[in-house]
Amino acid sequence: MRVYVFIAMVAMVATYLYTPLIRHLAIQLGAVGEVRARDVHTVPTPRMGGVAMLLGFITAMFFASRLNFLQGEFRQNHQAWVVMAGAAMICLLGVADDVWDLDWMLKLAGQLLISVFVAWGGLQIISLPIGGLLTASPMISIAITALLIVVSINAVNFVDGLDGLAAGIVAIGGIAFGIYSYVLSRQQVSYASMATLVDVAMVGICLGFLLHNWHPAKLFMGDSGSMLLGYLITCASIIITGRLDPATINTSAYVPAFMPILLPVLVLFLPVLDMLMAIARRLRKGQSPMHPDRMHLHHRMLRIGHTVQGAVLILWGWAALIAFSSMFLLFFRFVDVLIGFVVLAVLLTIATLYPYFKRMGPGAHSNDGVLPKSNAPKHVQESGRA
Repeated sequence: MRVYVFIAMVAMVATYLYTPLIRHLAIQLGAVGEVRARDVHTVPTPRMGGVAMLLGFITAMFFASRLNFLQGEFRQNHQAWVVMAGAAMICLLGVADDVWDLDWMLKLAGQLLISVFVAWGGLQIISLPIGGLLTASPMISIAITALLIVVSINAVNFVDGLDGLAAGIVAIGGIAFGIYSYVLSRQQVSYASMATLVDVAMVGICLGFLLHNWHPAKLFMGDSGSMLLGYLITCASIIITGRLDPATINTSAYVPAFMPILLPVLVLFLPVLDMLMAIARRLRKGQSPMHPDRMHLHHRMLRIGHTVQGAVLILWGWAALIAFSSMFLLFFRFVDVLIGFVVLAVLLTIATLYPYFKRMGPGAHSNDGVLPKSNAPKHVQESGRA
């Protein structure tokens, strides 16, 4: 465990130090988020923070490759190099979008090509939880892997709308997933786990970037960052499927057959929910699924009266509740987890709706859902295109 904490610290410190340099580079390249009609921030802010996160991740992986405990994970197979190559490509695609504002179809095509490359390179969902663990054919494995990566990439991109929101949600999900992957690795002969390594490095870069990205943000992560985070958390979950052995793992206690596919959805529940709601909303109106609007979850939080920091913290709370509740099923009875989930969900619901109830209470005057001027954000991130 101490090795993984060390790697997370390396990733955090490296990302924190790289970020001011990338901010300067973003300004030089013109990668500055101008204020658009759909945005809620009012100050043009540099984006392209994903480059600092990528450099922090690669730095952490370099340190990990020099540690005796983890050297075998780099020598036994080439998964680490495939992950880093894919991370570099997905980040570069995001940089192109941050600088030139790519068409959404071109960006999606790039995501698919990179995802197929990563799957073809050996990072695949190799088993499916259908009546036990069933080995999928190579073509099906590549297709499922590419689809899962693309969905996660765009889910994080959709939720990247307030300072610190995406980095915080992914860090929270990463911590929950890291605990799961660490517990699973302890059922194997070697405790070393590439999935856990990728995950803790990802958590580290999120924390390091958050120190610059908390409201008011000095730099946006941009698509280069949001796509990178969605890619990394999915890679960690995919790698775990290669370690599953139904003959040696107690499925009733750890539910491993379902977790590698289910857990990424649970730890990214809010981004996935926001993405599905946005796509359904836009298709219902006859619009493109990528047509921008101001109806995301974070927009709704601001509209009912939350401050930027308050909205982010509450959404973090919901992300933590869902991610850690799913992880706690590994250690506690379902009934106990359910009771805790319900109690905390009620408290979070009250906190979420409190500004609305306060405005609608006795003596209050409704403003028809318009954000009060006193709470209007002065500097709010909206680095995503959707």
